[in-house]
Amino acid sequence: MNLPIAIIIVILMHVALYLLFPRAGRKGWEALVPGYNLYIWIKIIKKPWWWMILLLFPGVNILMLMIMSANLAHTFGKRDASTNAFAFFLPFVYLPLLAFDKTLQFVGPIEKGQHKKNTLIEWRDAILFAIVAASIIRTYVFEAYTIPTASMEKSLLIGDYLFVSKMAYGPKTPQTPLAVPFVHHSLPVGNIKSYLEWMNLPYFRLPGYRNVERNDVVVFNFPAGDTVVVLEQNRSYEQIAREASYELKHRDIAQKKKVLSDAAYDKLGRDFIKSNYEITVRPVDKRENYVKRCVAVAGDVLSVKDGLLYINDEQAYMPPQMQYSYALRTNDWLNHKTMKEKFGINFQDLRKIGGTDGYVVPLTFEAYQAIQEFPAVAKVAPNLDNGGMPDPTHRVFPNDVQYNWTHDNFGPLYVPKAGESVDLNLKELPKYKRIIEAYEGNELLINDGEIFINGKKATSYTFKMNYYFMMGDNRHNSLDSRFWGFVPEDHVVGKASFVWLSLDQDLGWLDGKIRWSRIFNWIE
Repeated sequence: MNLPIAIIIVILMHVALYLLFPRAGRKGWEALVPGYNLYIWIKIIKKPWWWMILLLFPGVNILMLMIMSANLAHTFGKRDASTNAFAFFLPFVYLPLLAFDKTLQFVGPIEKGQHKKNTLIEWRDAILFAIVAASIIRTYVFEAYTIPTASMEKSLLIGDYLFVSKMAYGPKTPQTPLAVPFVHHSLPVGNIKSYLEWMNLPYFRLPGYRNVERNDVVVFNFPAGDTVVVLEQNRSYEQIAREASYELKHRDIAQKKKVLSDAAYDKLGRDFIKSNYEITVRPVDKRENYVKRCVAVAGDVLSVKDGLLYINDEQAYMPPQMQYSYALRTNDWLNHKTMKEKFGINFQDLRKIGGTDGYVVPLTFEAYQAIQEFPAVAKVAPNLDNGGMPDPTHRVFPNDVQYNWTHDNFGPLYVPKAGESVDLNLKELPKYKRIIEAYEGNELLINDGEIFINGKKATSYTFKMNYYFMMGDNRHNSLDSRFWGFVPEDHVVGKASFVWLSLDQDLGWLDGKIRWSRIFNWIE
């Protein structure tokens, strides 16, 4: 929240309560004591003491204050529908106006049994407190998610429904608390933001019972999802900009026009996106939710060699259901249903290479060994990316011309740890540039080959947060940290705990759509 606005709201609310409390038979000074004033407010409206507990939950407490505002209006006889709405949705405006009403008289809250509630009011009260209870559970205990993509297959399948523990690493308090309940970043229709941006609270995490550890399956907010092209919400805006810049440069070369500088094409690409697509900016807690496996924690050194992951120079844990892509050549037509039943290949993953007898398919190591014996398969081999021609769009992190890493040959890369420092030079800077600017809020400038941070020449940088490196178990079909970099600790949402339902999108209800064997399976 903008600090001056926050100060004004706090002052207005305290002034309003200072003037209203004496009219309700209390002392004016009681309105000026933080915490105690809420307790007195609850007593005036004659609500149970445990409402104070609900006020301890950030995000939920704002909803409770809105409810308490409407109840306070009731005690002064303001009970019509329009007043209720005004008091509920704009308490910081309504209560000061109410306090300066010279005709105001205290009549007390509506006593139980004094006025029979109609069905509409009973439903309203039930819904409000169901929202309060569900919001506490969803924000601070656990939340349900679904798997929409194949990036974690076969460890997690498309159509798996998960419960994610918020308590494992400690629940984050809401950073944008003024939001429509149970909606992430957009309303279901019209692509309208589900939250108000003028109230933005600092990052704070309550204690958890463990830290993020290597090989945990983690849900987190997409770090590169701060600036978003709405039509491509799961892709990095920076990558889309690089592709647009390349296309414009390639067009000029093809048309034999004057070739501009890379900086000029970068600006042209961004201007093109801005002119032709809807772009939005999202706070941390409203960015897309991703689920991946944490393969490296703060302080680790990571590398990938010919598709194999190494952490601190030792080969990393390989999940038993991890997949790679394989090039497969056939001597007969492949039946999709047979491929799914025998080798777990989803229908959409059986991709034929146009005009050939070849396919590219994802397989676990077990399925790779078994498919070699299948009569219709002539040859199968790992489909590794060993580099070769440089990628002009720098799709792989650190997304810079100085690096020719691929998703199968990557690193070595140090994963930043809070309080630790790295040496900075123009070669190393691309690895940590986004951390310095976007995640830790510094002003970064390069002038005459020298690096300046917040106006001071810098030859090193000390990190403020811990960072993690996330990868999908479907190693060749996962847009993960190999493409957009590190996950900051303030983006971590929770630990994926167990699957409570699993539905196969390729099958009908009578063909085995419900994967009964996966229900209530713990996630490893």
